[in-house]
Amino acid sequence: MTATPFRPVIAIHGGAGTISRTGGAADQQDAYHAALRAVLGPPQELLARGGTALDAVSLAVDLLEDCPLFNAGHGAVFTHDETHELDAAVMDGATLKAGAVGCVARIKRPARAARAVMEHTDHVLLVGTGAEALAQRLGLEMVSPDYFSTEHRREQLRRALATDKAVLDHDGASLTFRQAAPLDESRKLGTVGAVALDAQGNLAAATSTGGMTNKRPGRVGDSPLIGAGTYADNRTAAISCTGTGEMFIRTAAAYDICARMAYAGASLEQAAQAVVMDVLPAIGGRGGLVAVDRHGNVSMPFNTEGMYRGVARVGEPLQTAIFR
Repeated sequence: MTATPFRPVIAIHGGAGTISRTGGAADQQDAYHAALRAVLGPPQELLARGGTALDAVSLAVDLLEDCPLFNAGHGAVFTHDETHELDAAVMDGATLKAGAVGCVARIKRPARAARAVMEHTDHVLLVGTGAEALAQRLGLEMVSPDYFSTEHRREQLRRALATDKAVLDHDGASLTFRQAAPLDESRKLGTVGAVALDAQGNLAAATSTGGMTNKRPGRVGDSPLIGAGTYADNRTAAISCTGTGEMFIRTAAAYDICARMAYAGASLEQAAQAVVMDVLPAIGGRGGLVAVDRHGNVSMPFNTEGMYRGVARVGEPLQTAIFR
């Protein structure tokens, strides 16, 4: 068998934020590490079998959406009206095709619906009932909106309502977990995402989120906006972001990294660091991202105290981290 010049790799994130006021109990840290490892394993195996980057990021985000520790799918945060509105996007770096959904409340796995938009329509972004109708027509699993609810998230909303502020996910949860999460849930920026490079040299990215606790109904963040929170281009890199969505939108953060690489000759690390450490903070943007370039280099910068993250290269042990 001819050796491939590309060593497949996948990187994931589960949100960025500040360290819990109690420092995060050791067993809670272990729970997050275990969850990240459980998410990384199957897509790593898929890539090892010659699977595509697109399938790998889709599988990773499926698993992240199913885990209530993270703010996407089951365990998503509540809007001001005590409802759930979920957003997701996926992008194929080989073709620049992309799909996204926004403000959906009945699709069990929003990232699958985003991929359906990419593969079964001429559009990039569908929202609300239109996105749900497409998902239902294509046979995607639909659920009652209360499927996404957990008591921890409901308590998080109660506390946010008391302050009448929209709260970024890991910005609100130390307030709700009796045993504090490693990142302060009252200051956590909650999104999940994945980026991957496959053995054929193709890149892909996927992102999914429940948004902000106590957000105004109808609010859409950066996650489903191509170029803001999600982007992939085989010529440069694949990026999935997590943070203060409005700031990532205003700076076109994900695309900015690729542009710096394409037009200024920056390395992935140089471009990602510039966006996360200079561009975003200049307008009050907090958070981080995971990125992989066409050579398999991975960058996972964040300007908060921590970010749930992990990376898995084919043939190497899984690596997960929370703090710096």
